[in-house]
Amino acid sequence: MKITDLLKKEGVSLNQTVADQNAAIDLMVALHDKVGNLNDKAAFKAAIEAREAKGSTAVGMGIAVPHAKSAAVKQPGLVAITVPNGVDYKSLDGKESNLLFMIAAPEGAADTHLEVLSKLMTMLMDVNFTKSLVEAKSADEFLSLIDKQEAERDKKEAEKEAGKASAAPAKKTCNILAVTACPTGIAHTYMAAEALEQSANDNGISIKVETDGSGGAKNVLTDAEIKAADIIIVAADKNVEMARFNGKKVIKASTADAIHHSADLINRAIAGDAAVYQHSGPVEAGASFDNESAGRKAYKHLMNGVSHMLPFVIGGGILIAIAFLLDDYSIDPGNFGSNTPIAAWFKSIGGTAFGFMLPILAGFIAQSIADRPGLAVGFVGGALAASGATFAAPGGNVPSAFLGALVAGFAAGYLVNGLKKITAGLPAALEGIKPVLIYPLCGILIIGLVMCAINPIVGALNNWIYDILEGMGTGSTLILGALLGAMMATDMGGPLNKAAYAFGLASLAAQNETGFMIMAAIMVGGMVPPIAIALATIFFKKKFTVAERKSGPVNFIMGLSFITEGAIPFAAADPLHVIPSLMVGSAVSGALSMLFKCSLRAPHGGIFVFPVVGNVAMYLVALLAGSLVGCFMLGILKKDVEQ
Repeated sequence: MKITDLLKKEGVSLNQTVADQNAAIDLMVALHDKVGNLNDKAAFKAAIEAREAKGSTAVGMGIAVPHAKSAAVKQPGLVAITVPNGVDYKSLDGKESNLLFMIAAPEGAADTHLEVLSKLMTMLMDVNFTKSLVEAKSADEFLSLIDKQEAERDKKEAEKEAGKASAAPAKKTCNILAVTACPTGIAHTYMAAEALEQSANDNGISIKVETDGSGGAKNVLTDAEIKAADIIIVAADKNVEMARFNGKKVIKASTADAIHHSADLINRAIAGDAAVYQHSGPVEAGASFDNESAGRKAYKHLMNGVSHMLPFVIGGGILIAIAFLLDDYSIDPGNFGSNTPIAAWFKSIGGTAFGFMLPILAGFIAQSIADRPGLAVGFVGGALAASGATFAAPGGNVPSAFLGALVAGFAAGYLVNGLKKITAGLPAALEGIKPVLIYPLCGILIIGLVMCAINPIVGALNNWIYDILEGMGTGSTLILGALLGAMMATDMGGPLNKAAYAFGLASLAAQNETGFMIMAAIMVGGMVPPIAIALATIFFKKKFTVAERKSGPVNFIMGLSFITEGAIPFAAADPLHVIPSLMVGSAVSGALSMLFKCSLRAPHGGIFVFPVVGNVAMYLVALLAGSLVGCFMLGILKKDVEQ
């Protein structure tokens, strides 16, 4: 299929002046609608905006290629506009875009748009070609330029496949392979590949580039090619399969580096400026395989754990909420959620799923650091954080919860990497038993010792916080309510959260009005974080990724069910901005609950126990006020998402 099979004359609009990115999107969506590519204009625009929320599709050099695959598309299509004076499309290079293409593809259709986009991207790497498109005087000229460039490129590709192309004499002897990959689209993948190929050709160097885009891996590197390669460039913004490069020199960079600094990467490859990559062995001292800071690496490890944990939190949490909905509080208030058989069944399933949260979190953090050998060690570390294992006699366990699981995940990952270094000198005959015996046996034993030391420290922290709260008494209920609310939002299931909740349970046991007020302040403070997150994903969409916006509304259910942990993935992704916002919102709710003398006789349940809340109308006011404060704090403090 040719590019101009999808790009009609009516879909080309030249010499436009647009105010901003949104205006450019509106113009191109209108062109798609005009040529009959859409069956729902508004829905397609929403799909385009969702893609932009993941990161701008402006790829630099004055080019932007917004694209979406949606049920709102009737037939695959392409439209184009030129903006000679430029429009700010949030490009990676900070420059305005003056050549914009928009691709529309039907949901469930073949990846035609991916094939066309990959060809278009490589063509747009030719600066003279893109300049001629911007300067085109008519739509006919615009289409003619594309046809001519595409025909020339297809001819070269055909000659290459047939072996007819006469290669220039090699100036240097260097066999280079490369992999390019981006997580959300394919524009950067193919532009990075084209840039590397051009720079290699300029140096008379042979290169093969594997492109790992939305449509899957293409031009896949073979084992024989990898074995024969002198060096490999991995220009990727997501994880790619690295085990196959074990023992080879590897340069790791981003797709942006490949697009804008391809010559530097090729020169480094020619010079052999790279460390040997050891997939399961030790990393050479001082070697660095990428440009990422230690903080960025830690963030990626953390996100690997959080993304795998999220389904357990949401699925288990909602099932627990259903248990409260189906139960009868009057049977046994202390056993609320499990009084009836059906409620107990839902709570058992939900609780089981919820119980995997900390092992999954720690396990996949460790796996991100140490690959598969770290998984088992991390799982066990997370489970020990949940159970609270210590060196004390049975019954003396002190759970360290969420924060303990974070420590366990990172400790397990680096522990296994340490074991890899230590065992690197073992005979080759023992290589096969390392991942099935040495790493799990030694790793699990050591992480057990580590967690037995960590759990009591966190337990002491819990006791210290509890003593402070207890010492406040009832002298200042407003301050106490604000403090307890803020604590519920600080670590969401961690020691501060648990200390506040334990204080509430102890106060509830006193069976007096003050104790009931304290419990009410604690629960409303714990309900605010997920609700504030859910509201913010609606009111401040630019602050969140598309994935976060999709999962955001689920937090309404989590928050109303008093499952504070629903906010954890959002807090973990941006703790410096999210946690303070949620703390302020929860503090407002806790203080207002105390001010209105709201009371609660149940230790859990969210909205399902509102029938037993004293002054329930003002309790709802406190909940709404704190949630809105948290929401707007997020809108103020969080930055717009970037690719």
